[in-house]
This record gives sequence, structure tokens and C-alpha cells, in this order.
Amino acid sequence: MAIPEAERLAASCSGPGQSPRPRRVKLRTLLRVASVACGIQFGWALQLSLLTPYVQELGIPHAFASIIWLCGPLSGLLVQPLAGHFSDRCTSRFGRRRPFILAGAVSIVFAVLIIGHSADIGWLFGDRGQKKTRAVVAFVIGFWLLDVANNMTQGPCRALLADLTGKDHRRTRVANAYFSLFMAVGNVLGFATGSYSNWFKILPFTHFCLQR
Repeated sequence: MAIPEAERLAASCSGPGQSPRPRRVKLRTLLRVASVACGIQFGWALQLSLLTPYVQELGIPHAFASIIWLCGPLSGLLVQPLAGHFSDRCTSRFGRRRPFILAGAVSIVFAVLIIGHSADIGWLFGDRGQKKTRAVVAFVIGFWLLDVANNMTQGPCRALLADLTGKDHRRTRVANAYFSLFMAVGNVLGFATGSYSNWFKILPFTHFCLQR
């Protein structure tokens, strides 16, 4: 069974045969873990600000677009509890939470690549002209994968902060404050990035951008 982070830190401070002494986790460690929230929230904000216009560009009907957005609350309802359940029972030598955070981060990369190149994927599989059925399918798959991956990362990240602080309630409050701070920073950066509408001119690396 994997050793909780707080117990691991305590054991590292005591010698052989000695009872573990509590050790306060360093603030910079909490900052590094909490900073994951900035990237996650940046992704959520960018979804809201950029992907709705992209949905319209692909020609997805408004009613269907609303169904696509259901993935956010549904994945939050299902994925975070499941990730927490399985990470509690994880026996990896890297800890209980880190494998799930890594898996979520890798999935986010794949999801963003699928979304960003959905029009290209559709074109490769036969989309021509105004009809972009295959691009829509690729977009929906990437969109749902991104929501699932974000939740898979966010839940274990919060749990890792709790593992690190252990029974030190003051440090727990500090860790939660850092997490909330980075969420706010991610929101600001995400919406600020999404407000700029000429990214396709700066990064014209997709077939869809070159058609515009």
C-alpha cells in the first residue's frame, strides 16, 4: 500500500527505530503542487472563450452544442469521485496521486491536439466544402476527453495537497488558499487569451486556419 505523503515526510525526518516526527511541508512545495490549478483553470476559461465560436465555425447546431457542454458537469460528477476512489487505493512507488495527475496531463495534451486539429482530421477523412461531419466528430471526442482529463487532474491535485499537509490544519488552509489563487490567475489568463481573435494569423498551422 502506498504511504501517504505526510507519513512519508515524517518518516524521512526520523532515524531507525524512532517514532516519526511531524514535519511541516515547505511552502514552495505547496506552491508547486497548487500551481497545477492555474493550468487547469486556464484550460476551462479558454474552452468557454474560444471553443464556443469554434463550434459555430464547424457548423454544429446550437441545440447539439448545448449537449456538448454537458460534459463539464457530468465529468465533474463522475470522474473526480472515481479518480479519488482509485487514487486512494493506488500502490505506485511514485505515490497515490502523482500517476493520476500525470495521466490527466498527458490526456490534456492529446485532447488539445485533437481539438486544435479537428478540421484537419475531418479533411484527412474526407470532409470537403462546407460539410464538416468528421471534423465535428473529432472535435466532440477531443472536447469530452479534455473535460475528463481536466477533472482527472484536478481531483488528485487537491488530494495531494491534503496528503502533504496531513493533520496540520493551518498548512491545509494555506494550501487551499494557494490553490484558489492559482485558479483565479488561470481564469484571468485564459479569458484574456481567449479575447484575442487573431491567433490563427499568428499560428496558421492548420488546414482550417489556412482556409480563412
